[in-house]
Amino acid sequence: MAIQKPHLEFHRLDLDSGWECPAGYPDGIEQKILAGELDEEGKSGNRTRLLRFLPGVFTTVPFRHDYWEEVYLVSGDLTVGSDERGEGGVSYDPHTYACRPPEVDHGPFKSEGGCLLLEVHYYEDG
Repeated sequence: MAIQKPHLEFHRLDLDSGWECPAGYPDGIEQKILAGELDEEGKSGNRTRLLRFLPGVFTTVPFRHDYWEEVYLVSGDLTVGSDERGEGGVSYDPHTYACRPPEVDHGPFKSEGGCLLLEVHYYEDG
């Protein structure tokens, strides 16, 4: 059964509260769910979230998941493909985009000055 998102008209987001560190992420990476719900155990649903990296934060291993992911870099800098020490990789500026099918390795990631990403995650059925 697909999880439906609510009807939400334009409204101002409170960017000062409601942030949490997603499971498996290092401190300094935080998400704010905007709409929807992703049921990873039941392999259904969808969600739209903001993900932010505080300055200097990096991940150490690639990510892989079984849902589609679309990512838009809203602000800041994001380096993709850094190593376990946060070194190397290719740096991207705002207004860059990625669309990844399920089961694709991606990352590790780092941000020198911090960044804000808009992400959409979904399973094929919704």
